[in-house]
Amino acid sequence: MKYILAAASLIFAASALADDRPVADAEVIIEYKEYCKEIADEEGTDKSAMDKFLLTCINDELESEGFQPITKLPK
Repeated sequence: MKYILAAASLIFAASALADDRPVADAEVIIEYKEYCKEIADEEGTDKSAMDKFLLTCINDELESEGFQPITKLPK
């Protein structure tokens, strides 16, 4: 009985981790990248910190619109 409960718990935990949010289209991500780049330029973001800033900014925008975050910047 303990094994059944443990297995059920693992299945439930794995399904809870699944992301039900939609993936944004490439066009949306590119639009957010351009927007975030404008913000970075206005704030004077250093070139060495630009990629990290852009990724964080894009993910903030995506999450605010209900999309899944991205793990790397589009080219």
